Amino acid sequence: MKRTVAVVTMGCARNEVDSEELAGRLAADGWTLVDDVELAEVALVNTCGFIESAKKDSIDALLEANSLKGHGVTRAVVAVGCMAERYGQELANALPEADAILGFDDYKDISARLQSIMAGNAHTPHVPRDRRTLLPIAPVDRAPVRNEEYQSALGAGGSVLRKRLGNAPWAPLKIASGCDRRCSFCAIPYFRGAFVSRRPTEVLDEARWLSDNGVSELFLVSENTTSYGKDLGDLMLMEKLLPDFAAIAGVERIRLSYLQPAEMRPSLLQAMISTEKVAPYFDLSFQHTSATVLRRMRRFGDSEKFLHLISQIRALSPEAGIRSNFIVGFPGETQEDFDDLANFITQAKLDAVGIFGYSDEDDTEALNLDDKVAPEIIAQRVETLSSLADEMVSLRAQARIGETVRVLIEDAELQEGRAAHQGPEVDGTTSFIGTSFEVGQYIDAVIIDSMGADLVAQAL
Repeated sequence: MKRTVAVVTMGCARNEVDSEELAGRLAADGWTLVDDVELAEVALVNTCGFIESAKKDSIDALLEANSLKGHGVTRAVVAVGCMAERYGQELANALPEADAILGFDDYKDISARLQSIMAGNAHTPHVPRDRRTLLPIAPVDRAPVRNEEYQSALGAGGSVLRKRLGNAPWAPLKIASGCDRRCSFCAIPYFRGAFVSRRPTEVLDEARWLSDNGVSELFLVSENTTSYGKDLGDLMLMEKLLPDFAAIAGVERIRLSYLQPAEMRPSLLQAMISTEKVAPYFDLSFQHTSATVLRRMRRFGDSEKFLHLISQIRALSPEAGIRSNFIVGFPGETQEDFDDLANFITQAKLDAVGIFGYSDEDDTEALNLDDKVAPEIIAQRVETLSSLADEMVSLRAQARIGETVRVLIEDAELQEGRAAHQGPEVDGTTSFIGTSFEVGQYIDAVIIDSMGADLVAQAL
């Protein structure tokens, strides 16, 4: 019997890929995908479990979907994704409104799971476990023992088991999953597992499939893109793979995300700048700049080293886009540490900045650290640094006036898109006035004005 399902995606671009893979599996088994939750028998909510605000948004989405039951066709609300995997039975007990909580191990049988739930059968939620223990510690020892959970999204027939849930001219392409880093504030390795690279042939096949389905900008995503290939025995595999992406017919732009500053090697930096079609865009995860705070975070670097990396990038590509996120109020952060971070943001002239106040997270080392910063001080520092960051980002955008850019049009009504230095959804945009460009067009233009992080351009 045909069933209808709506997939609601919360969180990051990696979750968007997971949602499309789930949609592909369901469509292959006869389910009808609909955009509107009110028209779906099953609301499948792909949750985010990264930080407290993201978890709240996921719970709100589940409750909103649950409110539709009894008023239309919606009969079941099912949670999947990081929050569902991270909490399992605990989430089921706390949120009886959800008809089922499914973990990552349920993905390969998602159609059968949903059919069983629709038939009124109870699903026993999983008990979370440390997924880092599923594979060997040494990355090079992982390839022979990968199980189905870590395999690619390619079907047995060679077609990509993925269904696009939108029609944007860009799409995320997951090149790896999991993370080997042990940042003291992050629980992602605990519930996502160890770092596993997808094989180049699989990634390239999916890139070609995306191109055949209207995608001209590939957004390479993972928990740590700079680690790609280390478990396949070649830490420079990304450098070798970039020209292959560029050679795919229909691909006009390749963008890398989630780069670890401590792992940025000269060969990757050079490849990103010199390879045709690769956007000079550096999404660098600095998190802080005080050496003391970074060591407590189990991270490397300091303000001087990060500024040196930025100067290296801009020496090779003065117009490169650089973005980063920072955590304010981490346990032990002093006023001096905060001032160091503020000074860095003033000097770095970043194109996009995300500021987050520290919050305790389950299954992290930082949860048990002493010298916690008072919530009111964290709030004050977030407000101060956010204001400074906005000012610096505005100045950086203003400095781009007169610069020549190539803009991918994403919104025909607003005549808006993104230049190469602007990442999707989280960075600024570039818009035109009095034009009638279509979605998917690339327009060569010159920047004539700026408004905050956003730019205004005139076509050449």
